[in-house]
Amino acid sequence: MGFLLWIYWNSISILGFFIGLNSSIQNFQSSNEYDHLKNASVTISNLMKNYDSRLRPKFGSGPMSIDMELVVASFDSISEVNMDYTITLYLNQYWQDERLAFNASHAGAMITMPGDFSNQIWVPDTFLANDKYSFLHDVTEKNKMLRIYGDGKIFYGMRFTTTLACMMDLHYYPLDEQNCTVEIESYGYPLDDVKMSWKNGRNAVHNIENIHMIQFTINSYDVHTLVSNLSTGLYQRLSLCFQLHRNVGFFVFQTYLPSILIVMLSWVSFWISHEATSARVALGITTVLTMTTISTGVRSSLPRISYVKAIDVYLVVCFVFVFSALLEYAAVNYTFWGERAKQKKKKLKENYDRSRTNLTKLSQPLFPDDMNNDLFLFNSENKNNEVVFPKTSSPDHNLYSCHREYQASGFPHNRIKSCSYTSNSVNSKKFRSSKNYRKFMHKFSKKYSSGINDYFEEIPMSASIEHTEIFNNQKTNTNPRQSNWKSQFCQSKSKHLHLPKVRNIKIIDKFSRILFPICFLLFNICYFCIYSL
Repeated sequence: MGFLLWIYWNSISILGFFIGLNSSIQNFQSSNEYDHLKNASVTISNLMKNYDSRLRPKFGSGPMSIDMELVVASFDSISEVNMDYTITLYLNQYWQDERLAFNASHAGAMITMPGDFSNQIWVPDTFLANDKYSFLHDVTEKNKMLRIYGDGKIFYGMRFTTTLACMMDLHYYPLDEQNCTVEIESYGYPLDDVKMSWKNGRNAVHNIENIHMIQFTINSYDVHTLVSNLSTGLYQRLSLCFQLHRNVGFFVFQTYLPSILIVMLSWVSFWISHEATSARVALGITTVLTMTTISTGVRSSLPRISYVKAIDVYLVVCFVFVFSALLEYAAVNYTFWGERAKQKKKKLKENYDRSRTNLTKLSQPLFPDDMNNDLFLFNSENKNNEVVFPKTSSPDHNLYSCHREYQASGFPHNRIKSCSYTSNSVNSKKFRSSKNYRKFMHKFSKKYSSGINDYFEEIPMSASIEHTEIFNNQKTNTNPRQSNWKSQFCQSKSKHLHLPKVRNIKIIDKFSRILFPICFLLFNICYFCIYSL
């Protein structure tokens, strides 16, 4: 029984000892934490007591070194019109300020300060030389961080979005590659005061492999250290260069494929009959206007540069193919109607030869001399109603002149129903308005139906006196060389009129069905081989 009591009291004593020991330890830790926080505040206050933020570290003892590190967060946009791109970056800067060293024996000791503390110490005046517009993110607070290590090393980081200039070479657009850079430089401190460098060289840039863009792909990147020679001195500059390759998939479906289909659509007219004028012309004009619309849309998304781009070459050649298809139908149509005109002219010449044979059988004139200026005269007092010619005029010459004028025209659509000579004489006007004139024309065409009537039906409008005076007035033109100048002009003009010697009009279309696709295929092969390499 006594032994059990002894064990009980000993257990109570041991438990009380451990409880007291635990309380002592907690009190000691609380005291140490309080002392540590108190010492940190005192340390910072002591560090800032004699600190002058206007002077850089190592002032008066040579240049100081600043190491740079970049973390690429995202590529937001790239604009060919404005020649710039937008990127979000984490910029980390490392330097040493011995005035802020608080525990040199423990370099790993660190104090993390808020970003606003950077206003109380010296920080580099770093800026982006090719910057257009930048802003520091401030949600929920300003994205700035400052850490002070025991040996005086400073780590200063920030997150911002910037729009940087990128002068692009668009000769190969859209099959191009662009080099865009990030230029980091000290604004006020020359090379004698501040030397900048990339921390760990090329490894100073992080997160590139995780960047994905819609229009571009980052093929590679590289870092460079340069020296800028400005009017205020020499400045260290750090350059990060991105090599961007444009993804052509968008342009294949937006520009290249529609252009190819429009060019192929213009070839459909080669299988349409040449007599379907409205169908072929409408198809040709539609394809031409469509190519114009595509070209306008492409140019609206590009700057107004003077040199020729790869996309311009392709669109211009496609436009030429489409326009050539329209001109091909013009050639077919011209050849077709030219052949018909040639056959019609041949037929007219045969009718004319028959008419001259019949006209030689006409009787001598029965009219007075004052009526000799008209081509055809009719004597109402003549019982036989004979047709007569002027005494001083040759019927063969007049008809031959009219025929030559028809040859000069060469087209079958300008036709008139009679070839009459208009005179200002009173007798001629009375003659044409008389009933006898209509009787004469009816009897004349009926009597000489072997060719004369056909001849008068096919005289072109250019032979009418309202347009050109074919039958010369003998009273005014006494010189035979002056009276025949128009007929000579018509003869010389007809000699220079050459029509294509194509017997079958469909040969042009058949030839175009093969030539156009082969030429367009060769062009595409050469184009993509030249601009893709």
